[in-house]
Amino acid sequence: MMAHRFALVTGASSGIGACFARALPADTNLLLTARNAEALNGLKTELETGGRRVEVLAADLTTDEGRNALILKAEALEIDLLVNNAGVGSFGAVIENTPEFERSTVELNVVATTVLTRALLPGMIERAARDDRRAGLLLVSSTTAFQPVPFLATYSASKSFVLAYGEALAAELRRKPVDVLVLCPGATRTNFGRRAGFALNALPGAADPMDVAREGLHALGRRTVHVHGFGTRNVLRPFLWSRHAASGGLSALLAAFDRGQRAGRGFRPPPRA
Repeated sequence: MMAHRFALVTGASSGIGACFARALPADTNLLLTARNAEALNGLKTELETGGRRVEVLAADLTTDEGRNALILKAEALEIDLLVNNAGVGSFGAVIENTPEFERSTVELNVVATTVLTRALLPGMIERAARDDRRAGLLLVSSTTAFQPVPFLATYSASKSFVLAYGEALAAELRRKPVDVLVLCPGATRTNFGRRAGFALNALPGAADPMDVAREGLHALGRRTVHVHGFGTRNVLRPFLWSRHAASGGLSALLAAFDRGQRAGRGFRPPPRA
C-alpha cells in the first residue's frame, strides 16, 4: 500500500475501525469519526505523536446532519484515503427487531457508505491526479455478503450492497488514480457481536481485528475484493457451500435457533455430526 497523506476512518472508536487507525503508517494524518467522543479523544491522544495530525469528529452517521458535518471536515482536510468501516446489525428476526433499528442499520451500512463515497471521491481523485499520486477507497463488507443470512437479514443484505457497490465502483474507476478494495471479514473479536446479540468472541477461529485491518490495508491496490483469511471472493463460495453441506446448511442453524428460543436460552449452535 502506498502512503496516503490524510485518511478518514469511520467507526473508529473501537474494533476494526480503531485498528485501522493504529495500523496506518505513522506519517499518515488521521480524521477519525464515531459517536463515542470520549473513545475518539483517547485514540487521538494515543496516536497524535511525532508531529502526526489526528482530528476527531463525534458524529451520528445515520443522520444527514452527521454525514454532512463529516463531509465538510473531510473536504477541508483534503483526505486521500476513505475507510468506510462504520456498521451495525442485530441478530434476530426482522419482525422482532424494532423498525427504528432496521432503518438505522440501512442508514449506516448503506446510506452513509454511499453518501460519503459519492461526496468525497471526486475531490480525492482530482487531488490524486493533480499530485501524480493515488487515492484509496476501502469499504468494509462481511462474509455474510455472499448469501442471505436468516436472523441477520438486514445486516447481510446491507453488506451485499457494499460488496456489489464496491466491485462496480472499481470497474468504473479502473482508469482513475484511485484504488478500491472491498474487505470482507468473517467472525472477528470485537464488540460488534455483543451489540448484535451473540458472542463472536466464542466462535472458534474468530479473527484478531488488528490482523483484519492490516490485511485490508495490505490488499488495497493489489485486488478489488479481499476476504480475510481467504484472499479473493472466488475461493470463498465453495468453502461456504461445503460448510453448509457438512453442517446441514441453513436449516440446521434455523432449527438450532428455534430450539434455543423455545427453551428460553437464545441461540445454540447445531451439534456436531
